[in-house]
Amino acid sequence: MSIQTLPVSIQTMVIKRPGTTIYYPQVYGLQEMHVQQYINQTIYQLVRALIQYQYQQQGTNTFADMIGTFEIKTNERNLLSLTLTNYAMADHHAHGLTLMKSLTFDIQTGENYTLQDLFKPNSNYIHVLSKHVEHQIQERDIQLLNGFSSISPDQDFYIADKTLVLYFQLYEITPYYVGLPMFPISIYTLQHIIPENGLLERMIN
Repeated sequence: MSIQTLPVSIQTMVIKRPGTTIYYPQVYGLQEMHVQQYINQTIYQLVRALIQYQYQQQGTNTFADMIGTFEIKTNERNLLSLTLTNYAMADHHAHGLTLMKSLTFDIQTGENYTLQDLFKPNSNYIHVLSKHVEHQIQERDIQLLNGFSSISPDQDFYIADKTLVLYFQLYEITPYYVGLPMFPISIYTLQHIIPENGLLERMIN
């Protein structure tokens, strides 16, 4: 087995100051240092962006508490897919706000995949995926704020084993108590719009 197909090594880093503790991952041991540096820089930039977005969303410069965590969703077959979560409680607010973003990399090239990158050109992936989400909303009886029509072209997602998981932010389509609604879709059901030798095909072959 080629060394590149092994899981990438992950080191946990921390940003710590009064009222704030942010844990985030960094990769190490890659053969191509420029790829490693790009992946780590991209992760760190998103960590900082989530912190800044909390300030913007909650309209404050101070928080009683801010905690950042991460989860590695896939680390195999030259694919690294992870989520970064930031929870912050502002002073005098009734409840905190949780934000989540994700990144999916090819660890050989450093490519950071968007949702569109996963599918064939002109595959109408937005419609296909939206139908899956719509079906799950009905099947799981998920309460919506203003109905659901379609995912966005750059919908948040991560890859976990042989599943593509689409998700929405708090208040994006559901009330606060629902949390971040997530919609797992088996990659096998998407084979007709997956390009040959594409990233998703790699996960099922």
